[in-house]
Amino acid sequence: MSNVLSRLAVAAAAIPVVLGGVYLGGWWLFALTVVAAFLALHEFWLLARPLSPLSPAGYVGGILALFGAQRGGIGWMIGGALTAFALAFLLKGISATRQAPTASISATVMGAIWVGCGLSFMLLIRDLPGHGRLAAITVVLAIWAGDTLAYVGGRLIGRHRMAPNTSPGKTWEGFAFGTAATLFVAFDALYKRHFLTIGQSLVLGAVIAVTAPLGDLFESMLKRDAGVKDTGTLLGGHGGVLDRIDAMLFAAPAAYFCIVAFGYR
Repeated sequence: MSNVLSRLAVAAAAIPVVLGGVYLGGWWLFALTVVAAFLALHEFWLLARPLSPLSPAGYVGGILALFGAQRGGIGWMIGGALTAFALAFLLKGISATRQAPTASISATVMGAIWVGCGLSFMLLIRDLPGHGRLAAITVVLAIWAGDTLAYVGGRLIGRHRMAPNTSPGKTWEGFAFGTAATLFVAFDALYKRHFLTIGQSLVLGAVIAVTAPLGDLFESMLKRDAGVKDTGTLLGGHGGVLDRIDAMLFAAPAAYFCIVAFGYR
């Protein structure tokens, strides 16, 4: 199967599952994010293997961050994620690996916070009163639209590389296409359905348009450091789970705080 057909097949199977989980919310979305977090963390541990991350502590911190967000909000989310620090310290004390504690513990805590908290913000957005479902679906669609149009724009007219030393395939032309798509989705979904004002919907779209590519570039930096193209092969042409949610891990927190800053909480 060609790379394009593989990407289309995976997208056709995954999109209904993701949108269904976001639409239903509650424990359905929690279960979906737990599965995604577990798989993404597994890929991250493989990526960071030279640092000897203490994966059990990272799994616990990441899952507890999600559980805290689901049950108690942002405060409990942070508390859940920080358990990774204490557990990593304890595990390092009994570990036989010779890797420096600073590297092992830092990699462990980073994974728990990056993946666990990043996905937790989707739960927090979904739980916003009144329009949580609309906001969460819009954030997901805006990220997907931006990523898709950035890819298309880059392939069609991309000439000026955005970050040649980190991700050579990304271009400023693709970024412009992606930004336009993200702004359109945010405006169409949130203003036309009487949730945000014109200005607010465009600001939120701009925030997502900037932070989603940054999330992608951050993961690209880690992959380049590890000398790999993708974090996995589970999703065929899309790579690994972490490759698919990297933009969301930056964009979801930014979107949540943007919406809260508008007075919706």
